[in-house]
Amino acid sequence: MAAEIILGAGLERYYAERKAFPARPEPADGAWDLVPVETSPDGTATARLVVDGLRCASCVWVTEEVLSRTPGVRAATVSYATGRTTLRWEPERTDLATLAGRIAALGYRPRALGEGPSPDHDLMTRAGLAAVATVAIMGTSEALYAGQWFGSMDPAFAALFRWVSLALATPVALWSAAPFFRGAWNGLRHRVLHMDLPIALGIAVLYVHGVVATVTAGEGYLDSLVMLVALLLGGRMLEARGRRRAAEAATALVATIPRTARRSVGDRLETVPVGDLRPGDLIDVGAGEELAADGMVAEGSGQVRMALVTGEAEPVPVEPGSRIVAGTVLLDGALTIRVSAVGEATVVHAMALQLHAAADRALEPTAADRIAPWFTGLTILAAALTLAFRWEAGIAGAVSCAVAVLVVACPCALALSHPLAAAAALGAAARRGLLVRSGAAMLDLATVDVVALDKTGTVTAGELTVSSADDAVLRVAAGLERYSNHPVAHAIVGEASARNIALSRGSDVRERVGVGVSGLVDGLRWELRSSGPGEVKLVGEGGDEHLIRLGDALRADAVATVGRLKALGLRTVLLTGDHEEIARRIAGDIGVDEVVARLDPAAKGEWVRAARGRGHRVLFAGDGLNDGPAIAAADVGIAMGTGAASSVLVADGVVSSNGLAPLLAGIRAARAGAAAVRANQAFSLAYNVLAVTAAAAGWVNPLVAAVLMPLSSVAVIWGASRVEAKVRRDVT
Repeated sequence: MAAEIILGAGLERYYAERKAFPARPEPADGAWDLVPVETSPDGTATARLVVDGLRCASCVWVTEEVLSRTPGVRAATVSYATGRTTLRWEPERTDLATLAGRIAALGYRPRALGEGPSPDHDLMTRAGLAAVATVAIMGTSEALYAGQWFGSMDPAFAALFRWVSLALATPVALWSAAPFFRGAWNGLRHRVLHMDLPIALGIAVLYVHGVVATVTAGEGYLDSLVMLVALLLGGRMLEARGRRRAAEAATALVATIPRTARRSVGDRLETVPVGDLRPGDLIDVGAGEELAADGMVAEGSGQVRMALVTGEAEPVPVEPGSRIVAGTVLLDGALTIRVSAVGEATVVHAMALQLHAAADRALEPTAADRIAPWFTGLTILAAALTLAFRWEAGIAGAVSCAVAVLVVACPCALALSHPLAAAAALGAAARRGLLVRSGAAMLDLATVDVVALDKTGTVTAGELTVSSADDAVLRVAAGLERYSNHPVAHAIVGEASARNIALSRGSDVRERVGVGVSGLVDGLRWELRSSGPGEVKLVGEGGDEHLIRLGDALRADAVATVGRLKALGLRTVLLTGDHEEIARRIAGDIGVDEVVARLDPAAKGEWVRAARGRGHRVLFAGDGLNDGPAIAAADVGIAMGTGAASSVLVADGVVSSNGLAPLLAGIRAARAGAAAVRANQAFSLAYNVLAVTAAAAGWVNPLVAAVLMPLSSVAVIWGASRVEAKVRRDVT
């Protein structure tokens, strides 16, 4: 096809006149040994790359075939949609650099990239099959019902529609619904009755009854079967989507953590993966770089942005003997660090490990989970009693009533009430900038009564600004700082520019790392140096001193959001590691109910646990590595999307946009979702009591039961769909 297009465009002359092949893209030299490689128990190695330049399915097929035929390669898969490539090979026969070269030789560009979460394709395929079968079987069922009621359908066509419906329903019942049968079996193995059991029982009864009805030309209810499976799988898929979106945000931020370090060995400097570092190693760090390991400064001096750990934007001077942690940024100077902790022993990894603890912690059972065993037992008992009491009246009538009980009481409405409402709440929150990792965490958000907020990077923007300074003082200070890349310099020069102050040009400017800057402005010598928390001092030749106060600007919506949180009946608290004076000023500006200052990371977590111990349900929002313990300890932990990757890892949700308004929207969405769950479950229970009673009494035959069951599900879906409308109404 490509050749025909080229010939048709008259471009074949290029191939006749060219003198050499065009250059092929090659992988970066010496970089492939730094890509993370997993080693399996069988000795094979696995790595994941991204291949750029794939333009069609044939590109993918060729790449996979070439890689698969490379000696030593066990498996090679390439995704056309994302370019993600998974390679598994025998290390003694080949290596990653060789495989990357094979890809590059085809004209594509391989590159390293951490693997992000991917959709559950198995669940999507099962749900898709069930949805397609539902649409098709509903059409044939409508014709059958109309033919039965009006008696106008030819028996041959009725038989054809029944067999077509059975053919479509069989893969749904045997394959799409397999997760429910597995769940029911696992529950029985552990002597637990949960929601999957009545669902599996209902599916099995409907399918067996449908097979018998098809063979005997009776009334089958395969439309109810496929609709039940499609709705339940759809609810699970929507909830999984919300979790995946939150995980994708976390993965994108985790990728910013440095993966390599420059290790000093004698008079040589080598770049190595962080995992190869050992305690006692010396690593060099330059200005602007993130530190790759915990340790102590052995040589050099500079200023480090510790916001990742302390949560504060103000730089911290370091010198030989100062302790330092991975993930912090060296703003200026140059350091040689003696590594003291690597791997899981570092602060960053210790915080990241809390992700597993947070993910593995047992979730409280939902109302549907608590009701399910009773519902299951009562449904089976009701069907058995109906069959026993009506047996003497005739086998056909008894079986018909028992099936009607099982069909009409099929717990899809009860099972759907929680995941659909939770998924609706997840979507409503996500559209407003809050990504929550699960439906359970989303509904937990509805129960909080205390909102605890970190200061720097959460209530504030996390960047230094000038809060107080005279124009004349600012002009001189900006003249000294105009050449510096320091955060204080950015704040001073930015404020001078915002005030339209003509910047003077300093001369003989000298910057001493960790001390300050000095130089000549307007022929006079000035020095700008630190003067305490949130202040710098401009000192003239005659000893004149002028203060410039620095602060962290509030987020634009901080005051309004805190006010609306309080209007919802929530108690608001500001938790910070900053100085008492600064904390109280910020707290007064935004109007929180309480402020607690001078808290280290562990103390923040202890405060949250103490509040929970007093019976409160706590939401904590923060952005730094220092906020990790509090985020993990809270009933619901929220991380600001611009914050530390480790805080995102342990969080139940991530704010993906600037500002605090997503927190407010998330709480409103959670409350609307919880209200929908309660309403749906109340409706489902009332419906089941009335419907089962009517079916057992013989007032509802299986045909009517098959119609009522999906109508109850539709009512639940409608209730969940009102979540978005309620949130929109509350916001406006």
